[in-house]
Amino acid sequence: MDTDVFRVYEEEIQSLEEEINLLAEQYEDSQQESTIFSDEEILKSIKSFQRGFQGDSIGCESLSNLKAQLESLERDLSFLVKFTGVQFTSHSKKTVEKTRERTVQKHRLTGNFHSLSFHLEFQLLEMQNKESVSAVITDLSITLESEENSDVSKFVSSTEERGDLLTFFRSLSSYAEWHVHRRRTFQHFK
Repeated sequence: MDTDVFRVYEEEIQSLEEEINLLAEQYEDSQQESTIFSDEEILKSIKSFQRGFQGDSIGCESLSNLKAQLESLERDLSFLVKFTGVQFTSHSKKTVEKTRERTVQKHRLTGNFHSLSFHLEFQLLEMQNKESVSAVITDLSITLESEENSDVSKFVSSTEERGDLLTFFRSLSSYAEWHVHRRRTFQHFK
């Protein structure tokens, strides 16, 4: 009877150790992730920064410089979104492996192309020699909101195989731009 109780306790201890290891990994992952902050979070940070420099004239000057820089960056971002039609809604990056010669990072991107939503996951392998740094995309996975057309799913599959993000963004840009127009036209004829 004592061995049964002892075995039950050992199993419970082992289960708790596994859970602790899993939670430690999740905590480490969350510490390494970097995400794009929402406008509300940026404004909260600015307001807390402003409170820290109230009454300090040097702080006010740097605060006004920061405000001007932030407004300039917001204008630039708005222009790029209008110009390209690409709006990233979230990004996370996790370093998987890092040595002197090589770095492997896992990236996750979510965003919109005009009205098409997309989600990308890929690993970026950066190798450094004495003269240069080279980067290679591996394990590319692309998910589109709707893959109504088999040609688009074929295109996505071939892009995933080649790991060519530049071609993906260039080609999908024109497709997504006209996606809304095609949808309206088909709705009109229904």
